Amino acid sequence: MYERIRNLREDKDYTQKHIADELKVSQKTYSDYELGKLNIPISALKILARYFDTSIDYLVGLTDRREPYPPAKEK
Repeated sequence: MYERIRNLREDKDYTQKHIADELKVSQKTYSDYELGKLNIPISALKILARYFDTSIDYLVGLTDRREPYPPAKEK
C-alpha cells in the first residue's frame, strides 16, 4: 500500500510536503504514512483516492485496477 501511494505521488512529481498540505498533516506525518510507520486514516485514504483519481481498493492493494469506481447513485 505504502509503495503505491509513494509511486502515485512521484508519478506526478509532487513533494511529500505538497501531499501533506492536501491532507492537512505535517510532512513528517505524511512521510511516516509512506514508510508504513503510521496507519493512514480512512479520511486520508478518501482524499488520496480522489486526488489521484483512483479507488481506495487500489491504494490498499485489493485491486490492480487504477480506475476509480463510478459514483454511487443517489436514492
